[in-house]
Amino acid sequence: MIRISTTFSSLILIGLLAASVPHSSQTILPRSQTPPHPQPDNSSGHHLQSLQARYKLLSARLSRLKPNQPYILVDTARNHLYVKRQDVIVLDALASTGSGTILDKPGEANDQWIFDTPRGEFRVQSKLTNPAWVKPDWAFIEEGLQVPQNPADRVEQGVLGDYALGFGKGYFIHGTLYTRLLGKNVTHGCIRLNDGDLKSVYQLARIGTPIVIF
Repeated sequence: MIRISTTFSSLILIGLLAASVPHSSQTILPRSQTPPHPQPDNSSGHHLQSLQARYKLLSARLSRLKPNQPYILVDTARNHLYVKRQDVIVLDALASTGSGTILDKPGEANDQWIFDTPRGEFRVQSKLTNPAWVKPDWAFIEEGLQVPQNPADRVEQGVLGDYALGFGKGYFIHGTLYTRLLGKNVTHGCIRLNDGDLKSVYQLARIGTPIVIF
């Protein structure tokens, strides 16, 4: 897990405390067996100190499980992309994500394109500068155009910004010409940023940088 909350750490301490209560404390002695002069017991104080020390040790171990490298979080409901290092937000960027609209594939009954940003855990697989968009079939069909036979007719320059970070199956974090639409669910599945934020993400991310989309 990327983030381990203080609540989870507190539950560990509660569990330790519950597991460490002696069974004898739950026993009621018959009157005849009750000690006539109870002696003060300081062991509970030492026991609590031991548990506190163990709690600190476990908390330190849990902290070490958090990744030290930057990682990317994408909130598709709020259309924000975050770059974080452990619990520190390094970048909070307004984004655009998938619209969720549906387009029927021509000549294929019951087959459709669904323009959604995928949710789950991914990693940066590629980093590109000055990327060109190779337009897929749906881009032409959506515009009411014929799908070209010549592959060169699919290539379009200057629409993805200066950088693109691929995270699999044709999805990218890239720039946009339509910055006024940032903050809205309008894309075909990719994640759009403005030029400045895109440059920052490109510089902070490495091949293999984790991406979590929710």
